[in-house]
Amino acid sequence: MADRSLRIAMAQVMNDADVDAIAASAAARGADIIVFPEMFSNGYSRFDPEDSASRQGWIDAAVPIDGAYVERFREAARRYGLAIVATFLERGRLKPFNAAILIDSNGDVVLHQRKRHICFFDVPEEACAAGESSSVARLRTDAGEVAVGILICMDREFPDVASDLVRDGAEVVLVPNSCPLVDDPAVGDVRVAGVRALAFQSVLGVAVANYPAPKDDGRSFAVDPLGRIIAMGGSQPELVIADFDLDRIRALQKEDWFRRVR
Repeated sequence: MADRSLRIAMAQVMNDADVDAIAASAAARGADIIVFPEMFSNGYSRFDPEDSASRQGWIDAAVPIDGAYVERFREAARRYGLAIVATFLERGRLKPFNAAILIDSNGDVVLHQRKRHICFFDVPEEACAAGESSSVARLRTDAGEVAVGILICMDREFPDVASDLVRDGAEVVLVPNSCPLVDDPAVGDVRVAGVRALAFQSVLGVAVANYPAPKDDGRSFAVDPLGRIIAMGGSQPELVIADFDLDRIRALQKEDWFRRVR
């Protein structure tokens, strides 16, 4: 049984923000986990598709999982005693990956996820390779152990990725994101509606961390396993906080087991 709610902080900030200061602020507010937006190592920057040097420069900026960029997140996790989802353009042998890792409060990487449904039709992800699988980590927190999975941005729109996480026993899914969530000129808030449906259909808690305006529209949000929005930020830089009742999630997963049959 969980002693208290699991508190997740969504770091709705640009990639020049001070990671240590954000971790300190999240810890002061009792967060167990911080989630950063998608491809935070370069702020989900773009390149000129007509300029080969621009493209190559973007690829060359990819970072290794065992390098200095990731180490600063590991140090912050250890220093403040919380888990962190760090995101980055990951160096690959042939092509880079859009990647995320879950770092526990000891600073250890316990989950490594590569975006599976990349935006291959547009820059910058036309230069990336796709991930091939998803898994779930059993994360120890002060709120108790929780089964955590990661969906990276557009992965949340495809049922195969969520199904893999459900089969692996996910209770809470963390979503690093970079796109308009509420104010998309073409589709409005359909992405929020999609996450609400995902949470309800799979009986999951879901937390989505997005970039603030003007890059995206902010609106980082969290949804409970009944598809109800339990927290949503504004458009400005901020830490958006959401509390998940793990006992309630587990009770609903037991009651609504048929939603999780895959």
